Amino acid sequence: MLQALRTTLDDRGYLECPTPVRVLQPGVESTLFALPSGDRWLRTSPELALKKVVAAGLPRIYEIGPCFRDDEHGAWHRAEFTMLEWYRAGATLADLEADVIALVTRAADALGVTPPGPWRRCSVRDAFVHATGLDPWTTPPEILSPEDAGDPDGAFFRRWVADVEPTLSGAVFVHDWPPSQAAAARVVTRRAGAVTRRFEVFLDGIELANAFLELTDGSVQRARLAQTAQEQADAGVPVWPVDDAFLDAVDRMPPTAGIALGVDRLVALLAGWDGIGPGLVPAGD
Repeated sequence: MLQALRTTLDDRGYLECPTPVRVLQPGVESTLFALPSGDRWLRTSPELALKKVVAAGLPRIYEIGPCFRDDEHGAWHRAEFTMLEWYRAGATLADLEADVIALVTRAADALGVTPPGPWRRCSVRDAFVHATGLDPWTTPPEILSPEDAGDPDGAFFRRWVADVEPTLSGAVFVHDWPPSQAAAARVVTRRAGAVTRRFEVFLDGIELANAFLELTDGSVQRARLAQTAQEQADAGVPVWPVDDAFLDAVDRMPPTAGIALGVDRLVALLAGWDGIGPGLVPAGD
């Protein structure tokens, strides 16, 4: 399957680009918890390093390699896992959707199973309203989830995981996330309100991949990192250093779309397993 993934991306004009696993700044989101490694951190994804490569002039790149995230538990989580991440300068989110379909189809062929499909597309708001009857943009957090009153993102995610994800049957691209969940993506204002230009890929209710129309303004990215640092400090967890070379790369990047896909999850979902957590075995074994 790894060979199939590489061949698919190679055929589509991408170059494989290994990057460091021990890094100064392991991520951009306060919801991720990194593992320390001496005076550095183990990366939560290769995002920061790969964006430096795009800024240096390679327009289509990818990496398949290990990533590390602490404090994630459950059947579909491991502290160490394999990530496929790729970036495409000048691309749209629709271009990345086409990449995903090609990759998943070739991976299924390599494993000798039927590829998922047909693929469909929906918005976060439509999926949320369909599952709960509530609009997450206008419903107060204490109504979404009384346990998370005063925490809009916490309330959103509690209901999303409990009530919305189980309704995402089949192969689905979910677009237009709340602006508070932009991380390193662009935010645009539409008639119904601001949305983040990103999508997530779900196979039978399990998140497989996360795509961004990437932010290319270093000052905005620095402000978001300052917010991340404040959230980490408020939570009493280590505050990550800022990689200034990454911020410089964000300023120099051309318009770019990027996406990260969990390889372990892809294997498990295509093979019909119950998860990727330690001690799990294929369903039926």
